[in-house]
Amino acid sequence: MPARQTLTYDAFVALATADPAVAGLVLKGSRAHEGMITLHSDHDLYVVLADDATTGLTRFAGHRTPELDLVVVSLAAFRAAGAPGFERYALARAQVVLDRLDGGIARILADKARLSAGEAFRDAGAWLDAYANAHYRSVKNHRDGQPLAARLDAVDSVRFLLELLFALDRRPRPYNKYLEWELARYPLPGWDTAELLRAVDGITTTGDVSRQRNLFALVEVAARQAGHGEVLDAWGGDLDLMRPR
Repeated sequence: MPARQTLTYDAFVALATADPAVAGLVLKGSRAHEGMITLHSDHDLYVVLADDATTGLTRFAGHRTPELDLVVVSLAAFRAAGAPGFERYALARAQVVLDRLDGGIARILADKARLSAGEAFRDAGAWLDAYANAHYRSVKNHRDGQPLAARLDAVDSVRFLLELLFALDRRPRPYNKYLEWELARYPLPGWDTAELLRAVDGITTTGDVSRQRNLFALVEVAARQAGHGEVLDAWGGDLDLMRPR
């Protein structure tokens, strides 16, 4: 039977550890999140090769089975992965399995877990405007007798809201699967985790306008404190529709 079909996680780690071309091994996904492993969880592993290294391990690029999913990349490509991009959160909470760079692999992951001040401010402003837009459309559609459109816009607004709140804390937004896990271990400063999750659940389930407006009021305070008042003020009189009645 071909090796690609029988290779286990432990066997591959042993193989990679014995290869001097490997600069590091990084485990991501559910197995890097305590308490999130299920019967269906595979091992998602980054294999980081020294730049310009020659190794037979490149034959495992794209290897994927129910147990083992491998991403084989150069060190330069690993530094760039998810910065920015969808992969950033996965790497932010990944675990180091092997680090031959005297902590260099761990430092790369730490950098991905923390947005720079400039990046966070820029992203937060953009997400705030997107959140305000979706929230405004939701309450307007509700006012105009368009319940389906109002609920759909409410769901969109929550997506932008979460991006905003994590950007304000200079963190990449977790995947939906890990939202509760993340907030339980790393709460957002100034926010009550239980209340925030109840609001998110209620808004995405029912599109309740009163709950949306009450949440917007809290977001407005946080956004202005973070220096994003101009983004909100650009909405002018439309803010009256968005705020609690």
